[in-house]
Amino acid sequence: MSEDQDLGITQSKTHNTGEWYAEVVQKAELANYGPDGMSGFIITRPRAYELWERVQSYLDTRFKQTGVQNAYFPLFIPEGYLEREKEIVEGFDPEVAWVEQAGRNELEERLAVRPTSESIIAPYLSQWIRSYRDLPMRVNQWTSVVRWEATETKPFFRTKEFLWQEGHTAHETRADAWTETMCRLDQYESTYEDLLAIPVLRGAKPEHDKFPGADTTTTVEALMPDGKSVQGATSHYLGTGFADAFDITYTDTNETSQVAHTTSWGLSWRALGALIMTHSDDQGLVLPPTIAPEQVVIVPIWQTETKETVIEYAEDIADELDDADIRVEIDDRDEQNPGFKFNEWELKGVPLRAEIGPNEAAEGTVTLVHRPDGESITVEQSRIVEAVQEQFDSIYAKLYTNAEETLKSNIRTAETRSELLGTIGQHGGYVKTPWCGNESCETAIKDEIAAEIVMVPLSNDVTDEQDSIDAHTTAGSDDTTVGLDGGSLDLTDSTCVVCDNPALETAYFAKSY
Repeated sequence: MSEDQDLGITQSKTHNTGEWYAEVVQKAELANYGPDGMSGFIITRPRAYELWERVQSYLDTRFKQTGVQNAYFPLFIPEGYLEREKEIVEGFDPEVAWVEQAGRNELEERLAVRPTSESIIAPYLSQWIRSYRDLPMRVNQWTSVVRWEATETKPFFRTKEFLWQEGHTAHETRADAWTETMCRLDQYESTYEDLLAIPVLRGAKPEHDKFPGADTTTTVEALMPDGKSVQGATSHYLGTGFADAFDITYTDTNETSQVAHTTSWGLSWRALGALIMTHSDDQGLVLPPTIAPEQVVIVPIWQTETKETVIEYAEDIADELDDADIRVEIDDRDEQNPGFKFNEWELKGVPLRAEIGPNEAAEGTVTLVHRPDGESITVEQSRIVEAVQEQFDSIYAKLYTNAEETLKSNIRTAETRSELLGTIGQHGGYVKTPWCGNESCETAIKDEIAAEIVMVPLSNDVTDEQDSIDAHTTAGSDDTTVGLDGGSLDLTDSTCVVCDNPALETAYFAKSY
């Protein structure tokens, strides 16, 4: 097999999505599968880790602007800590990895390898919080967690160990905690839409699928090109359950002891899986300029007699871009021809290619080529920085628009069980239906077609601490933060599509990763 053949993607995104995705991940040098005997683990290569660092930087900056401080808590959690919040044990127990022995000695108490950190962070919030003056308290950690998934794993989408951030906060009132919950959801939405060029829907998880121990779990959901949904990030209003279990209390202005209201929120490297799946194509990885390790690759094209002139001109262009903080790479390898270089950088997802040959060097121009669709434009050197920034904006808009069109065209409505099953079976995507609120009706659909309720519309109508926090939009309400074609159905006189009992909510069914 030639180098050119080895570079190419052999699977079709449309027809063999899973195999195509795995091939892009490996050939674009994002990840390798873990050692034999460690199914479900991956080796994250530098290129993918840099993508994760850019997600981290984007979010970390916004967290800190809103009062969050980073901390670090142990990888291991004593079993007794988990038992203090029984819902955590019941929710995660099948996926928890346990350490029972250290060296040759059996431990007196088992240690859980953290599946999440509420039970190790909450006891310390309890120690640190004494007075209303200590509130709000906001901490976050960038770390990894382990969940021993029994289902099929897929790099970045679902692995037994994964990277993420998890934030934890404590507040005086439920209204303050709800505002915090929505602030983080806003930041996650921005990460997808303003950094990754992926539009999302916002909503809440149904009652039976919320985070164990939470009062309300909110989510951003992204639709993949194969019609499956990705839970992009979640933000949880935990109520006072964790605070009661771990004695997170404070003394108010009247010197009375009060129980704090807490939140937790997290985004994982599943965002990278969504990035790869959404934008990439049969030539390989496609990245928006906002996150690409190299935003521009310059490919000089020369003959022997013009090499020195072309290379010198290319270096001048690279210096100008570098001075403008544009991430630029010159590919001046002698051993590879321009066609090979084009294919290799397309495979790696670089958003913009600058082609410079003898004509460009003589005329003081640069030919710029868009990765997503091959559109090209010739610009003057005198405005190269401005022109490149313009092309970045154009490329980002193309990627976002394509993803938005996919989302908009794949939100459908079903009023009967047969319509729901038929629509998901034929088209995938999101199908919104009237729902009675009972888990058994979701289970009936899940058993038949492997689709589940990924979200219900979300109400953000909380004005003060006396208001009850209702995560779900009431029947017929227009008060919803779900964008695009989302939102609630008019449930007046509607019945559940499964059981025919009165419908209380709008459910979004989809197959999911």
